Amino acid sequence: MQVHKIGAELLWESKKGRVLLDVRTPAEYERGHIPDALSMPLFDNAERAEIGTLYKRVSPREAFLRGLEFVGPKMANIVRQTELLVPSKKLLIHCWRGGQRSASVAWLLSNAGFDVQLLQGGYKAYRRSIHAAFDKAIDSMVVLGGLTGSGKTEVLREIKAAGEQIIDLEKIACHKGSSFGALGEKSQPTVEQFENDLYEVIRLLDPNRAIWVENESRSIGRVYLPEGLWHSMKKAPLVQLVLPFEKRLDVLVASYANYPPGQLQEAFERIQKRLGGQHLKAALEALQEQDFRTAAQIALRYYDKSYRYFVERSQVDQLISFPVEEHQPRQTAMALIDLWREQNFTNSTNSNHL
Repeated sequence: MQVHKIGAELLWESKKGRVLLDVRTPAEYERGHIPDALSMPLFDNAERAEIGTLYKRVSPREAFLRGLEFVGPKMANIVRQTELLVPSKKLLIHCWRGGQRSASVAWLLSNAGFDVQLLQGGYKAYRRSIHAAFDKAIDSMVVLGGLTGSGKTEVLREIKAAGEQIIDLEKIACHKGSSFGALGEKSQPTVEQFENDLYEVIRLLDPNRAIWVENESRSIGRVYLPEGLWHSMKKAPLVQLVLPFEKRLDVLVASYANYPPGQLQEAFERIQKRLGGQHLKAALEALQEQDFRTAAQIALRYYDKSYRYFVERSQVDQLISFPVEEHQPRQTAMALIDLWREQNFTNSTNSNHL
């Protein structure tokens, strides 16, 4: 049977009715893969390393022959596994750059009766395409900001629940973006996987409608935002929640007091240089006494100063302060949606007058 090749621009349309098989090594897959792709490695990590060494130090011919020795005994098992995984028999296959690995598996499975498509340029072409997409400006972006404890994340998720578009960076990054950000989260993805997962969200958004995103620094834990997206965020309007200090303390205590004291202590120790020795000592003593409110007050001395400096340095073109007296995420979300619709209507009206 014939194997059809598709370009990266057709990937998302093509994989709607197909199972995506990634035939790279387990290590390559773990470093980063296309969301929803299933790992079906043609070579394991050690085999791939040996073939690469032969290619560089001996000859491409010897590397090719060694590859055949590895693959030969696996061929029947590859067909059997794929029959179990893909009862529809419709496949889209890729390797790193659309070379011999994916071509050989595509040949094998097409001859076994599968309807096979091959991603031209492989994973490398996919990565190139998403970086090109990140570089395109998102003019409809609205950034939701506010000092630590303002409840931005909860409000953002209520904005989504109300039917609006959001990019939940903290959810995708598995991190809340501070020294305390890893608490309660699963392990962070690699930078590469974060970008892949992030694009999977962005590609489904309508650029003609508002896209809400929480104000973050470029790094979120150990991952960081693509440069193009970061540039769009810096150019976007910033709507800043202004919640009273005592209410912010309530939010922080509710959010963090249930975590193990040892993890809270480690988080404070990571910002020791910024807090200063005396403040760190006071915070740790408060934790020992389960006085979480005092510990939160000490943390805010650093985070408030840091956030204000971050906003000033960002030189936001349009900053809108939005005072709220209580932490009521649902009500705040609805009010913000109304505010932004009114803001857009006003801007549209002014533009018409011009």
